[in-house]
Amino acid sequence: MNQIVKLDPHGEALMEQYRKLLPTLEKLSTDVYEMLTHALNEQGIYVTAIERRVKSEKSLAGKLELKGAKYKTVDDITDLVGLRVITFYTDEVDKVAAIVKRLFDVDWQESVDKRKLHQLDAFGYNSLHYICRLKVGGPRFEIQMRTALQHAWSTIEHDIGYKGAVKLPPEFRRQFSRLSGMLELADDEFARLRITMTEYRRQMESLVKSGQLSDVLLSAETFRSYLELHPFDRLNKRIAAVNQAEIYPVSIMSYLPVLESFGLETLGNLQTFIDENSDDAYQLALSQLAITDLDILSSSAALQDLCLVYVLKHDGGREGLKAVYDTINGKNDANGMLADMMLEQAATLSFMQRKLEGEK
Repeated sequence: MNQIVKLDPHGEALMEQYRKLLPTLEKLSTDVYEMLTHALNEQGIYVTAIERRVKSEKSLAGKLELKGAKYKTVDDITDLVGLRVITFYTDEVDKVAAIVKRLFDVDWQESVDKRKLHQLDAFGYNSLHYICRLKVGGPRFEIQMRTALQHAWSTIEHDIGYKGAVKLPPEFRRQFSRLSGMLELADDEFARLRITMTEYRRQMESLVKSGQLSDVLLSAETFRSYLELHPFDRLNKRIAAVNQAEIYPVSIMSYLPVLESFGLETLGNLQTFIDENSDDAYQLALSQLAITDLDILSSSAALQDLCLVYVLKHDGGREGLKAVYDTINGKNDANGMLADMMLEQAATLSFMQRKLEGEK
């Protein structure tokens, strides 16, 4: 049952001011939201959400009933317009705050950093609250900045009524405090882990550029950095020269699972793989192109032939060849036919003859 709110004459006067101001508040909410969204995108800061609201008449009535005497005019109420920026990491809260300070005039007397209060059971309320005004003037508004975990915890607390009127037994409060502490620790550790991973990526990029490939583990991130060195260009140009073909670029990230299936663990292993198989891969390509007039060549040609040669040299047979085709083309019946054709074409090549002689 909804409780009927009764306001005194001062409260009614404030409410009337609010009603007249409502169109301005609605526009202010939209303008601030758009300014914030644009600035965050411009700075490359990705947040999980930006929420906004204009305080409803019902909500304001409840506030005025309790403490309407505190406000001389409606301009004294700082949260008629409220926005909440929810970030992924704790350090991003401060980045968002820096943008807010640049965009708006901040009322430092009214603003509060609840993160510095260090209350044991207040993880979900550890947000940064700025009371702001547009630089051209107008009503004040509130911007809250918090992490996704803080927001989730606050929502859960509200849902189960932890901060409600019912006083909880000590054992329940203790359980809440423990969970709050765990989430706060997780929040800090996620931010720390991201910093660590960013530094690791920079170190790997530096090692790749300096040629210290044996120290770099093969992964999507490092493979992408390695490709910036154009390691397959030499073989691609050699193959293209057979028919004076033009090379057009394509992504070769889909070959990473194939390389990993070969047991290549580092970029050093990958470089050795290229060095040891390039001549034979060229011979394989030559056997295919010599009887065609193909004049357009995919930039994945060199790596594909390297992979096929590796399988043939290591007794992968038809199934191994088909597995390569299945990975790069997607599974389909045609890949079995391609594998059969490849076995037939490669049978007469010198590296296969050497292999057969070595097996005798």
